[in-house]
Amino acid sequence: MVLEWEGCLNGRDVGGLPSSDGRRIRSGVLLRSDSHSRLTADGIAAVRAVGITRILDLRWTRETEQEPSPFADDPVYCNVPLIAELAEQGTTMPDAYRSMLDNNQRQITDVLTRIVDAPPGPLAVHCSAGRDRTGVLVALALSVAGVPPTSIAADYALTDGCSGDTILRTLTHLHNQHGGVDAYLLAGGASHAQLRQVRNRLLETR
Repeated sequence: MVLEWEGCLNGRDVGGLPSSDGRRIRSGVLLRSDSHSRLTADGIAAVRAVGITRILDLRWTRETEQEPSPFADDPVYCNVPLIAELAEQGTTMPDAYRSMLDNNQRQITDVLTRIVDAPPGPLAVHCSAGRDRTGVLVALALSVAGVPPTSIAADYALTDGCSGDTILRTLTHLHNQHGGVDAYLLAGGASHAQLRQVRNRLLETR
């Protein structure tokens, strides 16, 4: 579902995507977008009206200094760079998602497990364009929840200028090189309990 946040171009709720166990991602639980720094006053009000309990800003510190989030002083806001600043090319070349994952395993795992620590309620994730870093993190979270790769790719392709094949190749790489998403995150420092909590947070109850 597209989010009507004036100033955001890639805002949407990933709720409704199917899991392999027959359940779906709950609506209003995981919201993705591009940078909030471009929100209008009405857009800011719309975000606040959702009742978001945690905002994960995946941008680097220098990006947040150049284009501050309007929510930077809110207790819900958390700036957690998804990748090291030296890995800049990983955010500009779609096929470089593989090296992004290989070179930032612990950092990416740490950010993803923050979903577990967030207070109950809607969680918003964004980077600058809402495409690369956001796309990778959301793809990992959806994979943990059991959403099939084709459905993850279809959601990713809703972002302007993106091809679902990019995410399919990324997930295939994770399977071939790391044994799958769960194995990748476990090796990055996540626990089985944390992955279970991510699934429970995102999925409808049985």
